[in-house]
Amino acid sequence: MPLIEVEDLRLAYLTDRGLLWAVDGTSFTLEPGEALGLVGESGSGKSSLALALMRLLPRNAHGPEGVVRLDGVEALSLGEEEFRRRLRGNVISMGFQGAMNSLNPVMRVGHQIAEPLLIDGEVTRQEAHAKVRSMLEMVGLPVEVFGRYPHELSGGMKQRVVIAMALVRDPKLVVLDEPTSALDVSVQAQITNLLKRLKRELGLSLIFITHDLALASDVCDYVAVVYGGRVVEIGGIEGVLQRPSHPYTEKLLASAPKLRAGVQPEFIPGAPPDLLDPPSGCRFSPRCSYATDVCFTDDPPAFTVEPGHTAKCWLRQPAADTPEA
Repeated sequence: MPLIEVEDLRLAYLTDRGLLWAVDGTSFTLEPGEALGLVGESGSGKSSLALALMRLLPRNAHGPEGVVRLDGVEALSLGEEEFRRRLRGNVISMGFQGAMNSLNPVMRVGHQIAEPLLIDGEVTRQEAHAKVRSMLEMVGLPVEVFGRYPHELSGGMKQRVVIAMALVRDPKLVVLDEPTSALDVSVQAQITNLLKRLKRELGLSLIFITHDLALASDVCDYVAVVYGGRVVEIGGIEGVLQRPSHPYTEKLLASAPKLRAGVQPEFIPGAPPDLLDPPSGCRFSPRCSYATDVCFTDDPPAFTVEPGHTAKCWLRQPAADTPEA
């Protein structure tokens, strides 16, 4: 049974100009022990998708709508308290973007990590503190970090603390939002190696949000490319990287520097769509060099490129299904 099943998930924010659909018809499944990368530009809806799965939404949120099954439980039909008690922290947890913003500057690190264990009074303070010390060791931090304040830690140490906070209640699925942003390359490598080790040793499932396809390829089994609130391509990491089937995915790959190829990185022309007034048809069509008339009028469905790999692009439409001119 899949650990998480998402079907036609939609989420909007109510603004002065109307509804902004930040997540618009997303579907995917993830098995236990697998990792899915969510890749796309800023404003594409990646963090909103994560917050919808966690049901941690601002007051102006409209939705979420659709189906989210977590470990076989229909998550969106549960009341807030039941969702918190049954799923949040136990089945799904999240490490938020910006480690320093996730930590209380006037609380010692160990007490912050212990809070989720103590909130329901199911364990004693001594048991909670013992669990926190074991979690610090698991993420590669010395036990004395327990008594430190966040400002006493480096960026990489703070990120490890955030991962420990997400893992402290032994969830099956962890959502990590840009866990390596603002870290230098060597520390990024340490964090990604930590995530791979936790995935391997704990059988942990991950949803890994990043701008960087290369970084996702180091951690994830599958990748979903997100544009304009929609997943435009999804598949196994090898298939998407070696056989990109959506022009946006091609542009993302072309924008990354190549170490051994004498090819200059490309930029993606134009700007992401205004989700309050998105373009008709394919949302990438105004920026796409392959766009034809149908791209500007009709929204493409998900075409199968190969088993387990789909792309929402009219270029992938089978020839027999192509409308006559």
